[in-house]
Amino acid sequence: MSPFISISSLSPSFLSPLFTFAIAITMLSSLSNSDFTVLDEDVTPWNFPNIFSPFNPTSPKPTSSSGSGEPNEKPVLNDSNRNIEDRKRRRMISNRESARRSRMRKQRHLENLRNQVNRFRAENQELNNTLQFLVYHFNRLRTENEWLRLERTMLGQKLSNISQNLVFQPFSSAWPCNIVTAE
Repeated sequence: MSPFISISSLSPSFLSPLFTFAIAITMLSSLSNSDFTVLDEDVTPWNFPNIFSPFNPTSPKPTSSSGSGEPNEKPVLNDSNRNIEDRKRRRMISNRESARRSRMRKQRHLENLRNQVNRFRAENQELNNTLQFLVYHFNRLRTENEWLRLERTMLGQKLSNISQNLVFQPFSSAWPCNIVTAE
């Protein structure tokens, strides 16, 4: 992890005290260079509460962001403010975790929907293949059925012709022109 902190990753409630502290350190170092040649790493605003006192003439004067001309006073961090900051930090962590879980649920739901779409596509393809198979056999049976109907009609006509021939056959022997003589 880098020892440098990105300013964009810090919350606005943390930035204001940080900039105020930086300004105070700059002002103090300019007052007496010999006293502040090397600063310890654990210098924090709460190590020097008198620097940020509103009664200290060297403390930086905060400017009002509302434009009303009144100074925008920030209270000194005490136990209740620290508790509030801790709660805010815990809530922020909890919200991030909740958002991560929500993204994971959404991703699982999306994956389930994709799987369902793939199953439906496969089922649809299978049903289409079955339909084509049935349509093919239906057309084949319909053609065969038409051929059988035509054959039945032709056989019916032959049967009708034969039965007519049988009905008229006794009369044909009575006619002399139909008698064949053997010589």
